[in-house]
Amino acid sequence: MAFDLEPVAFSDLPGWQEDDPAPVIAALRRCHHHVTMVKPYRTGSLGISVDDLLPALEAAGADSSDAKRARAFFEEHFAPFRIRPDGRQAGFVTAFYEPEIEVRATAVDDFRFPFYRRPADLVDIDADNRPDGMDPCFAFGRLSDGSIEEYPDRQAIEEGFLAGGGLEIAYARSKVDVFFAHVQGAARLIYPDGTRRRITYAAKTGHRFSAIGKLLIERGEIAAATVSMASIRGWLAANPDRVDEVLWHNRSFIFFREAPVENEDLGPIAAAKVPLEPGRSLAVDRLIHTFGVPFYIASESLTHLGAGRPFARLMLALDTGSAIVGPARGDIFTGSGEAAGALAGSVRNDADFFIFIPRAAAARYRRGYRHG
Repeated sequence: MAFDLEPVAFSDLPGWQEDDPAPVIAALRRCHHHVTMVKPYRTGSLGISVDDLLPALEAAGADSSDAKRARAFFEEHFAPFRIRPDGRQAGFVTAFYEPEIEVRATAVDDFRFPFYRRPADLVDIDADNRPDGMDPCFAFGRLSDGSIEEYPDRQAIEEGFLAGGGLEIAYARSKVDVFFAHVQGAARLIYPDGTRRRITYAAKTGHRFSAIGKLLIERGEIAAATVSMASIRGWLAANPDRVDEVLWHNRSFIFFREAPVENEDLGPIAAAKVPLEPGRSLAVDRLIHTFGVPFYIASESLTHLGAGRPFARLMLALDTGSAIVGPARGDIFTGSGEAAGALAGSVRNDADFFIFIPRAAAARYRRGYRHG
């Protein structure tokens, strides 16, 4: 995908002097621990590597607890560039959150809709083992009699394909709640005794993600101007006899792994293998971008995340998603729980994307850089 990078000054960033990016520095420290103690992040096609990021990651250990000092940290270690995607004047943002869902450990009463662990017959697919003719979108498949095939889809699983395999983590009361946890890729499960457990993405069937909101718009069931998570949930509640048909349109199915809730203030551990910082974490296209890179997002039309003011905030690339495609496409993590869900559900806004490139690497991009 072609796009240009345009060098800009920090004074060109809308609202920069009002932003407090100190939480991003805390997230950088967590990234530094991961890339030095566990595993470096894969470099995206834009070419910003962990080695480029390391000077800033190492310096993030310094005290930058107030807004002015935090801004000075980024001004010292990074150079901002505006991303100009071909065919669009701006980028586009949506948002996601971590639902909180009441569950039971076993199927009881009306708690009968399970969250599943990864099955043993689900295998990763790459160029070395992809069967001829299989859709390139499949990163997972089913190993059966020594060969790899498509894994059964959402409908097949919900109709019992995995039943009796002992893969159930817990059971929710609502099939719709389970579905939206799949869309978000994580959830906090609340048990009757008050215990909270986190489930996070482990794998998926591999089928393409198909947005049910888009389906309902195309069918004339919901107006494009009003589509949101709340309006989709409202339609599903009003049409219980059509729920399966609509949910099964999205053949993709997510498997989870269990994790403790170690810090109530942070989100789940996502693709960058560090906890998400609420309001400061961004899912990006990982084929283009590298985790741990800061982005400044500015949107005149997105006001409900900032007490009525236009959204203008520094964020950190810490996650990805199958619907997040392109150089100026992002998904904002709003936090955990019902209030965070209310914030996330209606975010569909044009936005300007500015990428912060480490100073030592910035010279590679200054003169008419074009990607693709």
